[in-house]
Amino acid sequence: MQIEGVAVLTLSIYFYGYCNYSWALFFTLLFAPDISMLGYLANNKVGAMLYNLFHTYIITVIVIFCGLLLSSPTVLAIGLIWSAHIGMDRMLGYGLKYPTAFKETHLNRV
Repeated sequence: MQIEGVAVLTLSIYFYGYCNYSWALFFTLLFAPDISMLGYLANNKVGAMLYNLFHTYIITVIVIFCGLLLSSPTVLAIGLIWSAHIGMDRMLGYGLKYPTAFKETHLNRV
């Protein structure tokens, strides 16, 4: 278990609840970033690139900041859900993918 993932997941859920956003939306979108795995249908390189793009914190931080700057609860909710997903993945040991194989990640071999 990765402590970083636990922290990000916990904080994302806390702030999501604090903002009183829809839990139906949370559970509906929680696994949406995994659609990026469809890139593996092309090949490992495309799959890893697409997966990593959707599983990198910097994009979720940008989405969260945009939600705050634009005063958009929907954008902020999506950013928090996305961060929760990445935190959950990291907590379980799923890291960013290497282009060599789906199971080879920056955290370990899954």
